[in-house]
Amino acid sequence: MIIDSHCHLNYLQKEEQPTLQEIVAEAKAKGVEKIISIATTLEDVEAIKAIALTFPEVYYSVGVHPSEVEGIQPLDAQTIIDYIDHDKCVAIGETGLDYYYNDQETHSLQQQKFIAHIEAAKILKKPVIVHTRGAKEDTLAILKTHAIDQCGGVLHCFTEDWDMAKKALDMGMYISISGIVTFKNAQDVQTMAQKIPLDRLLIETDAPYLTPVPYRGKPNYPAYVYYVAEFLAKLRGEDFEHFCQATKENTKRLFCGINA
Repeated sequence: MIIDSHCHLNYLQKEEQPTLQEIVAEAKAKGVEKIISIATTLEDVEAIKAIALTFPEVYYSVGVHPSEVEGIQPLDAQTIIDYIDHDKCVAIGETGLDYYYNDQETHSLQQQKFIAHIEAAKILKKPVIVHTRGAKEDTLAILKTHAIDQCGGVLHCFTEDWDMAKKALDMGMYISISGIVTFKNAQDVQTMAQKIPLDRLLIETDAPYLTPVPYRGKPNYPAYVYYVAEFLAKLRGEDFEHFCQATKENTKRLFCGINA
């Protein structure tokens, strides 16, 4: 059994076909036991929560993506906390820093939001889901300065270098790998993914984005986390069932609100 630790079911809900019922059923048929649907804006939280309350297999997070600079901006912990009113919310985020796609003038806002998420997570004793791209030093500095070890977290869809991964692991964080690892041009990600200790590794789809081989170029779905697991187990030389069990237990350990 597998857990998709990061996807966006509310984005898939906007597609005419298939329905969310069909998407969740397909995931279960492929051995996906639980799905965590991740918020990128506070405006979307109610819709994401409604999906989680509809499906027993689905959990959710509350947070604002670093690239979202319009709409409600959580500049303090309380703004985030005010949106959390159900125990199926198992994480804070996604948050973090993205300097790759964003102008420098947004960097200060991103940093302030990132800190607010970490502070909220420490108050609520929930882990933080961290998006990071092109912002290695600032991401690591904020994680360390604001004591990420007090709440824990994961660097999701990780594509940065092993040095960054190692420093995050030393702070007690987990690393999550997406379908990018299956791409032919992702040798650096593959090399890095082989070094992550099995007890600190998560898997995800980031659906509807980053569809793994053999479905690359088509919409991504939680069921396809199976192919991420299959590829990684083979890449790392590990038994598939053992790999799936380990990553499932890691996800439940990090997101402790997930039921067995």
